[in-house]
Amino acid sequence: MTVNWGILGAGKIAGKFANDFKVVPNGKIIAIASRSEAKANHFASQYNIEHSYSSYEKMMENPDIQVVYVATPHNFHFEHASLCLNNGKAVLCEKPVCVNSEEFEALSRLAKEKNLFFMEGIWTYYLPAILKTMEWIHSGKIGDVLQLQVSFGFVGNLNKEGRLANPDLAGGALLDIGIYGVAISELVFNDKIESIQSLAHIGNTGVDEYNSIQLKYMNGGLAQISSSFLSNMKNEAVIYGTKGRIEIPKFWMAKTSKLIVADEVLEFEDESKEMGYNYEAYAVGELIKKGRLESSVIPIWKSKKTLSTLDKIRDQIKLKYPFEN
Repeated sequence: MTVNWGILGAGKIAGKFANDFKVVPNGKIIAIASRSEAKANHFASQYNIEHSYSSYEKMMENPDIQVVYVATPHNFHFEHASLCLNNGKAVLCEKPVCVNSEEFEALSRLAKEKNLFFMEGIWTYYLPAILKTMEWIHSGKIGDVLQLQVSFGFVGNLNKEGRLANPDLAGGALLDIGIYGVAISELVFNDKIESIQSLAHIGNTGVDEYNSIQLKYMNGGLAQISSSFLSNMKNEAVIYGTKGRIEIPKFWMAKTSKLIVADEVLEFEDESKEMGYNYEAYAVGELIKKGRLESSVIPIWKSKKTLSTLDKIRDQIKLKYPFEN
């Protein structure tokens, strides 16, 4: 059985997803929708997609689409994922799945009511280098895991008309790239958060341009997470344990992971040419074929917890978007 996909939104992230999808054996992208007819047609031509639509609603009328990848800006995720679910389509929604946990509660209820598969696209969780990292941790290679240091930063376009710094599009470093640090922290420590300490610089457009977050977990784990649109940071995750450490360059799109302990150094490398969205897409296809409604890797409760953490961080740094109540 081949799972038929539609993509809602024809921006950069949609292009990365479609490019990686070429190696997904259990699915086929049969439709693309963009508000721009020219953009939709160009995308369809570029990735050999049969149907292109200049209306999201029109794409929903295609009965052959089983699942939709929602790839629009953050602020539209709730509206567009709801549109898909209300039209009987399963949903893989790009991260963050919603702007806040209130939206997510409503969306997850809708998916349950409609009996449809629904998942947040934290593609990092499916990468082989991350899976190898977690295998090392669970087998005790670095002993008890104590600390995590994460950095993700680049010099971005902070013009208000752009996506990164636009408050109307739920811009800011936290929701765009800081979420990856929080997601890795959740994966590594996998426990309740005891306390959160957050600092950020709010720029002229009203969103966070750079931030620093500390999370303390009930099991004693400490995470230090920094993200920035103003600095080219080291862009890595380093996990420290009582016996050694694991270094993951470009952790959110990890191709390699390095284990360093007293008597050995192990390196894992994913030699595939794709960025890695294909692993997530394949997993979703398999779950849909089995009739599952959510993933055990990124279950509803995990996305809910991550969003709740982001809400608390935003409260501390006083970041509220114009469209929020």
